[in-house]
This record gives sequence, structure tokens and C-alpha cells, in this order.
Amino acid sequence: MLYAVSASVLWGLFPLYFKLLKEVPSFDIVVHRLFWSFVFLAVVLLWRRQWSWLGQALRRPLVVLSFLLSALLLSGNWTLYVWAVNDGRIVDTSLGYFMSPLMSVFMGYLILKERMRPLQWLAVCMALGAVLWLTVANGNLPWIALVIATTFALYGLLRKVAHLGALEGLSLETLLMLPLVLLVLGLDTWRGSNSFSSASLGVQLLLALAGPITAVPLLLFAQGARRIPLSMLGLMQYISPTIQLLTGVLLFDEPFTGHRAIGFCVIWLALAVYSAEGLWRFWRSRAQSAAGA
Repeated sequence: MLYAVSASVLWGLFPLYFKLLKEVPSFDIVVHRLFWSFVFLAVVLLWRRQWSWLGQALRRPLVVLSFLLSALLLSGNWTLYVWAVNDGRIVDTSLGYFMSPLMSVFMGYLILKERMRPLQWLAVCMALGAVLWLTVANGNLPWIALVIATTFALYGLLRKVAHLGALEGLSLETLLMLPLVLLVLGLDTWRGSNSFSSASLGVQLLLALAGPITAVPLLLFAQGARRIPLSMLGLMQYISPTIQLLTGVLLFDEPFTGHRAIGFCVIWLALAVYSAEGLWRFWRSRAQSAAGA
């Protein structure tokens, strides 16, 4: 549980890190995040002597294609998230990550043909109602939250059907993006617009830290996922957006009143229904197993 909680808390604190890099364009931050993540993960794999899986994975075109798609989705999610944080829209990003579990359930129904139970349908419909409410009340679609929730749910879907662990999967994603990353960095250097070389020493260190800052929470989460029930792991997904919401409202004075607060309350109620149903089924299953034993 400590592994999973630590990962969620670190993810929740990400806005504080990205605010320190406000002077760097969002796209450049993501490029450096991919590059330094690759460097960090390569060091970890070398230290653990864990390279045997790579040759097997690269010889399977479908595996390479699926991880290339997941890498592109993750990069797009990161770019929008970083831009929104530095544009003063942390609350919108937190809404996206609150919606993500329900979006994942709905995609499982649409794509994997998984059966949705009645209370899951209720939770998804409540989330849809909250989006419609926010759209009508504010006069525009909460597109940041929707894109973040959709891209992250699609990323989770691709990783669910993939056959590599967290460390190997993230390493392959960063490896597949490396040629594009090096091309971008090379062009920026040639044009004299490389954000890293023109930044102060402090900003350079922060950009280099993007590697472990990105990889460590993912590895902690993977360790926790192996040791605790999936229902409990699902509840811990809400720690991160809760911290982000509090950060946006309390530290950066983002508005959270009126129509926006009502929309969030409906999303929270939907998550409560979804989580309660999952916990009830988990404890019922355990009780039946204990009775059978």
C-alpha cells in the first residue's frame, strides 16, 4: 500500500514541479521528459542487467506498434497536462484524472466488450451528466479534462493488453520515441533555440530530473499493484487528482465555485458509486471464498 500511495502523492505534486519550469515551452518540457526518462531507464536496465526482453519485443511488429501508439498517447497527454498547469488550469487537469477511471470502464465496454454492471452504468451516466452540466453552465466544453481523461484511458487500455511490465513497457516507449526526440533536440540546437542549453543551471538540473521524476512513480505504482487488491488500487487513483485540485485552489488561487463546484460534486458522487460497488463485490467475493474454504 505504501508503494501505491507514494506513487499517487508524487503524481499529485507534479504541478509544483512544472510550475518551476514555467519559462520552458510545454512541448520542450515533454521532449526533455522523454529524453531524460530514456537515460534514467537505460541506467536502471543496465544496472539490473535486464535487456533480454528487448530483442524479443522488437521482433514482434504488433508489440512495437502498440507501444508506439501508447507512447504517442502518453506524450500528447503530457504535453496538454504541462501546458494546462502552466496556463493556470490545474483544476481542469484534476477533473480529467478524476474522470479517467470512469472513462476506462466505458472504453472497456466499447472496445473490449466487457460487461458493465448496473451501478457502473449509473456512475458513467452521472459523469456524462456532469460534463453536460459544465458545458451548458460555462458555455463551452471542458475539453482539457475530456482530452486528458480520454488519452489516459486509451493509454491504460493499450497497456492492459500489452505483455510487458511497467519498467519494460515505459523503456520501450521512450526508446521508440527517441529518434523523434533526438531530431527535435538537434533541430533546436541548430536553430539556436535549445531550451536546455540556453537555460540557467537550475532549470537544466530540473529538466534532467524529469527522468527519475517520471519513472520513479510509475515503478512504485507497479510494485504496489502486485501486492494489493485491484479495488483498493483503484481507490488510490483519486489521491493524485485530489492533491492537484487542492494545489490549484489553495496555492494558485484558481476559481472553484458555482457551476464548476457542482460539476465536480457530481463526478465525486459518480466515483463514490463506482468505488462502493467495486469494494462490495471484492469483499463479497472474499467472504464467499472464505465460506467455501
